[in-house]
Amino acid sequence: MPEPVLPGPAVPDVVTVTDSHDPRLTDYTDLTDVALRRVREPAEGLYMAESSTVIRRALAAGHRPRSFLMADKWLESMADVIAEAREHDPAVPVFVADEPLLEQITGFHLHRGALAAMHRPELPDVADLLRGARGGAGAQRVVVLEDVVDHTNIGAAMRACAAMGVDAVLLTPRSADPLYRRAVRVSMGTVFQVPWTRIHDWPHAATGAERVGGIDLLHELGFEVAALALEDDSVSLDDVATDPPERLALVFGTEGDGLKPKTIATCDLTVKIPMAGGVDSLNVASAVAVATWAVRVPEA
Repeated sequence: MPEPVLPGPAVPDVVTVTDSHDPRLTDYTDLTDVALRRVREPAEGLYMAESSTVIRRALAAGHRPRSFLMADKWLESMADVIAEAREHDPAVPVFVADEPLLEQITGFHLHRGALAAMHRPELPDVADLLRGARGGAGAQRVVVLEDVVDHTNIGAAMRACAAMGVDAVLLTPRSADPLYRRAVRVSMGTVFQVPWTRIHDWPHAATGAERVGGIDLLHELGFEVAALALEDDSVSLDDVATDPPERLALVFGTEGDGLKPKTIATCDLTVKIPMAGGVDSLNVASAVAVATWAVRVPEA
């Protein structure tokens, strides 16, 4: 552990906090209350970045902090990050408190260096996102996560997508927030590398609606849509990987129940991962990793 340092010239204008109810710290309160935070954060246009690694990756992706919160011993190692943030906004505050007070404020022991309350970027339109992937041309791989509600699985799936070069991730409305603190932490900040957005009207548009349903939109954009599910007519992932479509969207279902029957019925084909040992399914994040590796687009 680095030796504690006092606020000084390396990080000017540090605000020392002595009261856990300081109104300037409302972004950081009740961080362990998942139900509250998943409503508050999107509504207030923020998300939390935890650890110096995650904060650095967020800034590298062009995201901007609202403020920082840390123990004073982390000021020295975070000085360059704070300086970079203040190049864009000199008024970004840096709050410092002792560790017992930090735990009172956040609800947990902060041992990963620092927290940053970040401005939440506006989500792009699905069509705009996919048209921009790989310049809008050539082979593309898209992952759709249907009603995946566990933040750990979302973070692990996003990390797998980043590692396998997936062009975009689409989440149905009930899926968990990829920018929730735990999801970001599990992804190791790779959530900032993968273009993603919400896909609505899934899998169909409501009867009489003018909007195009999610799967129909993918078809309009030239994607073949494959459901990962154990059905009687499921084809092996090996067969798909041998000659994959140029534009392929892989759809993964929620933990436990898997994909909805109407989703499976609307997809172009159903795919299963061949497995041994009497195992019939994988954790959804593991399935994302295996399937996206099998159909990955080779780097030019």
